[in-house]
Amino acid sequence: MKVLITGATGLVGNAIVAQCKKHAISVHYLTTSKHKIENKEHYKGFYWNPANNEIDVSCFQGVDAIINLAGAPISNRWTSSYKQKIINSRLQSLQLLKSAIEKENIKINHIITASAIGIYPDSLTNYYEENYKNTSTGFLGKVAKEWEEAADAFSNLNMKVSKIRIGLVLDAKEGALPQMVKPTKYGFGAAFGSGLQWQSWIHKKDLARIFIHVLENGLEGVYNGVAPNPVTNQELTKAIGRTLNKPLWLPNIPKVVMKLILGEMHVLLFESQRVCSKKIIDTDFEHKFVNLKPALEDLL
Repeated sequence: MKVLITGATGLVGNAIVAQCKKHAISVHYLTTSKHKIENKEHYKGFYWNPANNEIDVSCFQGVDAIINLAGAPISNRWTSSYKQKIINSRLQSLQLLKSAIEKENIKINHIITASAIGIYPDSLTNYYEENYKNTSTGFLGKVAKEWEEAADAFSNLNMKVSKIRIGLVLDAKEGALPQMVKPTKYGFGAAFGSGLQWQSWIHKKDLARIFIHVLENGLEGVYNGVAPNPVTNQELTKAIGRTLNKPLWLPNIPKVVMKLILGEMHVLLFESQRVCSKKIIDTDFEHKFVNLKPALEDLL
């Protein structure tokens, strides 16, 4: 099997590439950085620039499926221009892939795209399954909704479409976890706001395994990319403290403080989505990291 991956050099992309090696899946990947293009056996890079509508169409040669992870990081400050970049980078990537496949009349069976649990409304009480109809009216909800709609358009090309709604991805070096570990290491760890907001997390290896599971089994539709046991922000902060052997003694950090520091992006820390992983488990997927403690011990 051969797969084309966009966003292959990012946090999730790297983990998926590692899983592809394990499963003897050849990888073509698209990158906007010419210096990141490699040409090895079973791992070959191609240049594209979705903002300029440029793509090397030889990237599609022999490809059975596409895994799409392309998009500007949401962890930069949300100025109005950067918010537009977050949306554009996701939509332009998918639109360019679709128009190139159509124009070149290429046959590809399946597209699996990243989405986000931010599509679900902020709630302390709901337990979200994939068939929940309402979407968040916030910025992240808008991004995820438009992203998924752009992916759905591929069904017009007789392709299977799958969408993985990703939760808080835990990794030792990248993403949110190192930022949470830093203050805790120096004795300044604290929960945010009430600390009661739900964090639906997943170990990066399990998330990569979900993508490969969906690919190899030809699964269609929406799947939540989260571990089976979400925790509150308070529980997550305490678990990091325990894993590092650092006591938490500071009071919770008020929302108003983080809003001053981060601006609108502070919602990343305070929104609550308790998300269910039953649908992917029912397809015989087994998480290696079901509970937070072993996941943190593995990473930290």
